[in-house]
Amino acid sequence: MNTVHESTRIRSLTVLPAQREDIELHTADGLTLVGELATPVDGPPRATLITLHPLPTHGGFMDSHVFRKAAWRLPALADLAVLRFNTRGTSSPRGTSEGTFDNGTAERFDVLAAIEFADFHDLPNRWLVGWSFGTELILKYGADPSIAGVILLSPPLQRTTDEELAAWKGFGKPLIVLVPEHDTFLQPEEARKRFAVIPHAEVIGVADAKHLWVGENHVYRVLNEIVAHVCLGTADLPETWSGPFEIAENGHGSSDNGDNGEDE
Repeated sequence: MNTVHESTRIRSLTVLPAQREDIELHTADGLTLVGELATPVDGPPRATLITLHPLPTHGGFMDSHVFRKAAWRLPALADLAVLRFNTRGTSSPRGTSEGTFDNGTAERFDVLAAIEFADFHDLPNRWLVGWSFGTELILKYGADPSIAGVILLSPPLQRTTDEELAAWKGFGKPLIVLVPEHDTFLQPEEARKRFAVIPHAEVIGVADAKHLWVGENHVYRVLNEIVAHVCLGTADLPETWSGPFEIAENGHGSSDNGDNGEDE
């Protein structure tokens, strides 16, 4: 990365200041998962995002572009901690997590390991944020009492049963669902019907967006929605930055899409 000191518009490869630490998560079934924790440079975070990435068999990993940009921007712009990790058998430039993909079954141990890591390290106001396959993992395994709320991006609801959805009635904490207008799997009208079994679920349709949230306008919409719900009363994120920043190399995982061929 190249460090720059100037006022500039935040672009796809802009990396704002943060404390970035390579971390390992340890699952109850004996695996080590690799990840990263990004926290604000000046002071403790006011909230924490525990992110769960899209389907690894279709290009999803901890660097899938929305989560990568959240880690690059939100510690500086919103004082948030962002925890990203590769689920079992998933690879990224950070490394490869042990184990093999289990189609959302053994991944329950991965979800619990991430929650336990955040709890053990006293990360505050913990929210689960899932994208596509990551939403299925949250809906199956994420109703933990230590979680402050849940945000779902592009939920396909292909692995989540009606019984698993209905079990969230008693969760009682915010459950925000962002659904692209042109999603391949689940569009806003049908999403509202499916999530109606959870009275407190808030389904937000996003005009012109697709499953992958490609384009900086859609990335900003997602990040603004996350920050607005996690940090109530917060204004929209700025689109410019005055101060030092870095430019990421435009290599693997650094394109604006970042999810090569991912369809779920």
